[in-house]
Amino acid sequence: MYETIRFWTMSVAEYLDEYFETDVIKAALSGSGIIGTALGIHSPGTAYVLLHHYMGDVDGNVGSWGFARGGTGAVSKAIAGSLQAAGGEIRTEAGVDKIIVRNGKAVGVALDNGDELNADIVVSAMDVKRTFLTCMDKSDLPEKFHRRVENFKIRGSSGKINIALDGLPTFSALPKGSSLIHSDMHFIDSMDRMELAYDDWKDGTWSKDPYIDMTIPTLSDPTMAPPGKHFMSCFVQYCPHKIEGRDWTSEEKDGFAKSVFDQIANYSPDFKDLILHAEVRTPQDIEDEIGITEGNIFHGELTMDQLLFNRPIPGYAQYRSPVPGLYMCGSSNHPGGGIMAAPGANAAREILSDLKRPNVVPENFGDD
Repeated sequence: MYETIRFWTMSVAEYLDEYFETDVIKAALSGSGIIGTALGIHSPGTAYVLLHHYMGDVDGNVGSWGFARGGTGAVSKAIAGSLQAAGGEIRTEAGVDKIIVRNGKAVGVALDNGDELNADIVVSAMDVKRTFLTCMDKSDLPEKFHRRVENFKIRGSSGKINIALDGLPTFSALPKGSSLIHSDMHFIDSMDRMELAYDDWKDGTWSKDPYIDMTIPTLSDPTMAPPGKHFMSCFVQYCPHKIEGRDWTSEEKDGFAKSVFDQIANYSPDFKDLILHAEVRTPQDIEDEIGITEGNIFHGELTMDQLLFNRPIPGYAQYRSPVPGLYMCGSSNHPGGGIMAAPGANAAREILSDLKRPNVVPENFGDD
């Protein structure tokens, strides 16, 4: 019991110190403890974030990750296709403006185009802040619940850059033809540099010496680019939602991109010459485009006070909201973010139970 409690409060740096001596190995592994999290490698609780990234499996290989053919959007298309095949309807470009509550019960939604849709059950996959603070009237919620949602931590800390390449870059540390180029690459080599990158975020700016988690998905899935071309996906820590409390300027976005390009170029001499186009996404861009509060990829930080029975709010961990008829199924709920559909599967089980219907949700997935 003591060891379990100790783990939940450990930093990822402390945890890795117990198993490794070499700084570069600890730096490479510690990235999984800070991804999508507004914390540094020495912050308590980041050991769990590392564990979160190693949960689940791909084809029986525990801790493995997989590529969806055609890109991650293929997962969304598969889910949409399944719904439509079952007779469901999907509306795009029709955001929810308000969840309608009458006589204390959720009865539908009003869309931002003015349409209203009535429903016996409303299920929100939006993050907890957008659901209850943006799309609901405060008067429809218990005061204590509303206050706790206001205090829910969902700070933006990660940037994303998608890069179109004219060819496959080389890396000085890899022999020609090395299969390691197919793997996940981390660009930074010491724990001190990792912590200094976090210091920049605390100062309200992007990391000038960033930690980059990079893959080249076209090596596994050539359908994502024309023949001979490649696509590079870069996940960057740290990148704030606001720059010193204000909106990003185009010049600052260019500066953020340059810091990423320079970092990769330190390890790949021909990288910059191969860049055809780059799509830069700060947390502010992510929020503006798809509505996630502060662009937080997990819909809320994975800290001990926001996990398990505390996620998203103590007393509301079973996917039900304080408003009858309204359920939550997004990553603000247990077990948190990741492309695994576990919050949605768990919410579906609870909804079916409340409707007194058989549970037809697939079982025995270890990350549910």
